[in-house]
Amino acid sequence: MTNISYFLPNEIHLVGLLAFNGFQLLDVTGPASVFGMANSLSGKKVYEIRVLSPAGGLVESSCKVSVQARALSQVNVRTVNTLLIAGGSTAAMRRVLEEPVMRRWIPNCVRTSKRFGSVCSGAFILAELGVLKNLRVATHWASCDDLAKRFPDVSVDSHSLFVVDGKVWTSAGVSTGVDMALAMVERDIGRTVANKVAKFLVLYSRRPGYQSQFSDLLKAQASCGTEFAELAEWIQYRLAQSLDVPTLAARAKLSERTFHRKFVEATGDTPAKFVENVRLDAARALLSTDLLLKTIAAQTGMRSTARLSAAFQRRFGVTPALFRQMHQ
Repeated sequence: MTNISYFLPNEIHLVGLLAFNGFQLLDVTGPASVFGMANSLSGKKVYEIRVLSPAGGLVESSCKVSVQARALSQVNVRTVNTLLIAGGSTAAMRRVLEEPVMRRWIPNCVRTSKRFGSVCSGAFILAELGVLKNLRVATHWASCDDLAKRFPDVSVDSHSLFVVDGKVWTSAGVSTGVDMALAMVERDIGRTVANKVAKFLVLYSRRPGYQSQFSDLLKAQASCGTEFAELAEWIQYRLAQSLDVPTLAARAKLSERTFHRKFVEATGDTPAKFVENVRLDAARALLSTDLLLKTIAAQTGMRSTARLSAAFQRRFGVTPALFRQMHQ
């Protein structure tokens, strides 16, 4: 991720969050909360946050909660530093794209803004307007195939939480808009403020963009129903402990043979492979911190840096050290 300065000294950065009838509420309120909290915790007004819509006034979200927006015709595109497009249902996005002001205003703003992008399915709006050609983007995992099929000139990253390609920032599912906004704050005014914002918002962790949007833990919880869902969560919080078949079978209250058979049927992985994948996902997330590799290996149950490096390279194709260097 190339470092680009989006700020001039003492500049107030205008963030435009574009909504429309049927938009996903968190796509707007998540980033807005991050930028607003950054103002509070940095001790000065860094961001001016405006919700925008084609006609202005009250805009109803998909969950029927409405927000007050300013009409696009009232906003000079040259004043917008960051533009983010919210996602919504296919029908809602199709309707808003029929608005002539949308088809004029967004491409003009994209050309003059310092940074633009989308949250969740908002990438479809940008792609439809032709501003994502030959760029790498993220969208919700359930929409990746559709986006790639409809817009073959767009490179869809189906794994990352959010993607930065030049001045284009795109994020996956709705909550990842918060992760992306935190990364923007870090880029703009520093990691210290971004970490304070994350802490104040009581986030479980700050997730880097390269972290998978659909982890092995979630895959297991989704695929194995109620039988092993509790076990999958139990594993997540005990990665540093011994998680061999006898331990897991005892937790599941099954014989080792029966547990192994049922677990493979439910998840498609052996217990050992599943545990290793969850450990590697955790290690990948921890590589965004300043922890030593030996500490990451210990915390994730990989025992040694050598074992961590071998498993990490086998799965991701690079060593942990190189992965950290690539994404710092």
